[in-house]
Amino acid sequence: MKILLTGGSGMVGRNILECQEADRYEIIAPSSTILNLLDRNAIKTYLLSEMPDLIIHSAGKVGGIQANMAHPVSFLTDNLEMGINLVSAASSIGIPNLINIASSCMYPRDASNPLQEDMILKGELEPTNEGYALAKIVTVKLCEYIAREDSKKKYRTIIPCNLYGRHDKFDPKNSHLLPAVIRKIHDAKLSGDQTVTVWGDGNARREFMCAKDIADFIFFAIKNIDRIPQNINVGMGHDYSIIQYYHAVAEVIGFKGSFEFDLSKPVGMKQKLVDITELEKFDWNHKISLNDGINDAYKFFIEASNYGV
Repeated sequence: MKILLTGGSGMVGRNILECQEADRYEIIAPSSTILNLLDRNAIKTYLLSEMPDLIIHSAGKVGGIQANMAHPVSFLTDNLEMGINLVSAASSIGIPNLINIASSCMYPRDASNPLQEDMILKGELEPTNEGYALAKIVTVKLCEYIAREDSKKKYRTIIPCNLYGRHDKFDPKNSHLLPAVIRKIHDAKLSGDQTVTVWGDGNARREFMCAKDIADFIFFAIKNIDRIPQNINVGMGHDYSIIQYYHAVAEVIGFKGSFEFDLSKPVGMKQKLVDITELEKFDWNHKISLNDGINDAYKFFIEASNYGV
């Protein structure tokens, strides 16, 4: 099977390429200079020349709360154009299979947890990442409409919980919670600081899965694309509070200081735990524990940044 992977240089994309299952397929992962997802004509030309059997769409403009709040226009427009352009072009030339990787931020901010797949568009979105969420929702719906109009086209969407791991972004201005915490606590230990500041009161809850696990599920989905539902959550089935993540990272890094809370900072949704009822119908489970995942992410951070410990 020939697979086109978009976003091959991102965290999810790189973990897909590093997965052992990747060796079973012919995977092409062009850079943005070769395949510009903001140019629909260029996409169509590229697809016609390569004619992949399946597309994995993992490309996107991503970032944490700070980045989303600072640049809502590009988070909306870039992700919207990439999704519509790629999915529409693939459908127009008859690509039969597509796996779209979405985000749990598409769920309403006040929805009851765990978040079920049918809750999309059932309420107001979280304002701090509304633009990104809107773009992802449109792409999800486009995949739904195409599959509804033509049952031979298996255009499915995977909705992962929060992800972290190797190839993550560790710059606090652009990173998500766990890599940001890794960077903050590592820097605090290096500088000898006795306290680390936590945004909010630390009680908001999040569900984080190691990117290696989502890569493993994507290959499971490829082999079972006829069986998986149109939209499927992929998560751990449990979450932790933000302060618990801080303590878990501190234990891995060996930080012995304390934490203080900045209640003036935004924290986003109070909880974001995805429902895995549909996922549990399949013979697949995540394999990497939180401690092992943080260890792996921290090791990558040290190696990639040439930091000392």
